[in-house]
Amino acid sequence: MTYGFIRESPVVGLDSYNQAMQRNADGSIDLYFGPEAAAGKESNWIYTARGHPWFPGFRLYDPDTAFFERRWVLPDLEELQ
Repeated sequence: MTYGFIRESPVVGLDSYNQAMQRNADGSIDLYFGPEAAAGKESNWIYTARGHPWFPGFRLYDPDTAFFERRWVLPDLEELQ
């Protein structure tokens, strides 16, 4: 089975160059996935179609030594209620 971007999706990806994204005090970024944006979190939201499977993709450009030495780990996704 293969998946692609959802036709007419308002947002299919975010990147670190996006200055509109809200950043936490420590520089980290919280991303929100779902059929609707959380109130006040629209700039950090990626659309997913209700009732359809989806999967996150992560691309890392020019990783530094922490990645190769396995000192940096991508955190798991956490479901919000």
